[in-house]
Amino acid sequence: MGVTISAVPQELASVSPGPPPIGGFIHLPKKPSGDALALTHGAGGDCNGALLVTLANSFAAAGLTVLRCDLPFRRRRPHGPPHPGDAERDQEGLCQAVALLRQRNAGRVFLGGHSYGGRQASLLLASRAGLADGLLLLSYPLYMPGQPSRQRKAHFPNLTTPALFIHGTRDPFGTIEELQAAVSLIPAPTRLLAVETAGHSLLTKHNREQLPEVIVQAFHTHFHLDRRV
Repeated sequence: MGVTISAVPQELASVSPGPPPIGGFIHLPKKPSGDALALTHGAGGDCNGALLVTLANSFAAAGLTVLRCDLPFRRRRPHGPPHPGDAERDQEGLCQAVALLRQRNAGRVFLGGHSYGGRQASLLLASRAGLADGLLLLSYPLYMPGQPSRQRKAHFPNLTTPALFIHGTRDPFGTIEELQAAVSLIPAPTRLLAVETAGHSLLTKHNREQLPEVIVQAFHTHFHLDRRV
């Protein structure tokens, strides 16, 4: 079943009141719930990736204001992965995104991202509890493909923010079983939703019509939100 776009997203050249700069698009729902979600991208993409665009439209159709934004490293370099020294600036960029949504919305503000973007969001919330009200982590990169002994989970015991993980059963960045074991270290309400036959990008030709709605429904259930349809 297709999703009706509730509003044409508004492009923002910069959404930061201060450095580091981020930019992107605001999706405004026709029937706002008062809640909001900032969504960002992985190491190889930007905020115009198919997954982020589709999810932003779906969440807006369900009543959330959605900021689909580029991280600072992507604003500085249109192509290529982040550098090792980019993480701190990218996390500050996410702080700017949350601050913008706090200014515009009276309800809860959630932070989400795909792969690298989600990892930076989780690192940020592990050190700044309460900055956002929940995390949506899409294809969390538990480890680099072929390096299962080097798992990126050291900060999980410090993560007290409720989190929803969405992960493909064919994701080379971690198996469902490995991610489930890592998620159990988080001292907050969590849920791991496995997407059958999906890889790291999550969307496939078989699920692209249904998956966004499945994720939106899981999000509302996990975080106890009311839908506006």
